[in-house]
Amino acid sequence: MSERKKNHRRDGVGPSQRQLRVGESLRHSLAELLLRIEINDEVLSGVNLTVSEVRTSPDLRQVTAFVAPLGGENRDEVVTALNRHCRYIRGELAHKVTLKYMPELKFKLDVSYDEYEKITDLLSTKKVAQDLD
Repeated sequence: MSERKKNHRRDGVGPSQRQLRVGESLRHSLAELLLRIEINDEVLSGVNLTVSEVRTSPDLRQVTAFVAPLGGENRDEVVTALNRHCRYIRGELAHKVTLKYMPELKFKLDVSYDEYEKITDLLSTKKVAQDLD
């Protein structure tokens, strides 16, 4: 099943209100948790993370958290290390969020900031600025 179909309702409108509410609650708790806990991994030591979005599956059993290290250094290594420790993070997150089932957690690199920079650079070129005037 494609990524688009998993995150959208059957009527094609998008994620349900419940998915959005649970995702936002998990995002806030995960950001606070990643700020406070100590994980014994040299890749993650001293790394500040931004949790930009948390997407939930329609049945709320799986969660994908989009993260990016501040400064953008060692991005792939940081995401790999987070996925390595996702069971521990999931257990700690279960103490903070009240859900019937704590979803399986997966981390992905957030590339939206890179896309933003590409669009900003494109809009600032002379050719595009000429068309905007």
